[in-house]
Amino acid sequence: MEKKLRVGILGATGMVGQRFISLLEDHPWFEVVTVAASPRSAGKTYEEAVGDRWKMKKPMPEGVKKLIIHNVNEVEEVASTVDFVFSAVDMTKEEIRLIEDAYAKTETPVVSNNSAHRWTPDVPMVIPEVNPEHFEVIEAQKKRLHTTRGFVAVKPNCSIQSYAPVLTAWMEFEPTEVVATTYQAISGAGKTFQDWPEMVENIIPYIGGEEEKSEQEPLRIWGKVCDGKIEKASSPVITTQCIRVPVLDGHTAAVFVNFKKKPKKEQLIEKLRDYRGLPQELSLPSAPKQFIQYLEEDNRPQVTLDVDYENGMGISVGRLREDSLYDFKFVGLSHNTVRGAAGGAILCAETLVAKNYIQSKE
Repeated sequence: MEKKLRVGILGATGMVGQRFISLLEDHPWFEVVTVAASPRSAGKTYEEAVGDRWKMKKPMPEGVKKLIIHNVNEVEEVASTVDFVFSAVDMTKEEIRLIEDAYAKTETPVVSNNSAHRWTPDVPMVIPEVNPEHFEVIEAQKKRLHTTRGFVAVKPNCSIQSYAPVLTAWMEFEPTEVVATTYQAISGAGKTFQDWPEMVENIIPYIGGEEEKSEQEPLRIWGKVCDGKIEKASSPVITTQCIRVPVLDGHTAAVFVNFKKKPKKEQLIEKLRDYRGLPQELSLPSAPKQFIQYLEEDNRPQVTLDVDYENGMGISVGRLREDSLYDFKFVGLSHNTVRGAAGGAILCAETLVAKNYIQSKE
């Protein structure tokens, strides 16, 4: 790419916003030129506004420290400075829907980490290796919004990344029933142990709204584009439990699955190792070379050993074995704020650029 696209980050001071900032440092296609946040942060430098709340392991990039934060509600002003935006705003769902649509109507594409638009019929919710064809629905959305280049695209919930792509790799065997328990890191709530000391040596067996997302969002990802909207798949049937555990980064899933066609274990492992999607075919900058790794050791995957696989963009699977009630069971692991949040959104944006949905305004 001759000239980098100008990127804005909405909700830049929060944990996911910070992850966007960190991952986009030295990105070959994108340059962060604008940061926006709540009115209380507006007018400050990014460094001043974040202060001691920087939560990434890497230091804050020098290139953003002196950027003056815009008021995220001043849509026209922010939109005039960028080619597209990433959205990680902390608002009510209705407020998020309104503000993301408002940015889209300025002819500024919005790639969102938020859940507000995940069930809007003409908004694609995409894992680029799984369902990039859903971006086709953008044309119908543009007609609704009366735009020529502005639209909203979203990525799915972080909790499904550790098992939905795995099941996708096995779709030819027709999974019919899935039971998944996810053990979810505290960064999924935007927290560190310093922020949330009661999570140290603790487990909380409830995460609001998470089980519904974990059961339903995979079905939308596996759905079809019909008459300008996404129609979700009807199978497999999925039931979940979602548990908060004392881990900083990394969502683990323990999954049981039945198949209509009965595969052998060796076939399932082969499908995982061979699985490739459009990002791998296009060699997109953030795409993992090997999307899913299968680990033979009985004690893998582990958060401490495997969460950063492929710079946090890959998925680790292990302990695949036959079950006494279900056909097979396995354990999956994904990085919830990289693959499951900011990194997944960045890969969506790269795919949208490759498919000519995002272009320079200049």
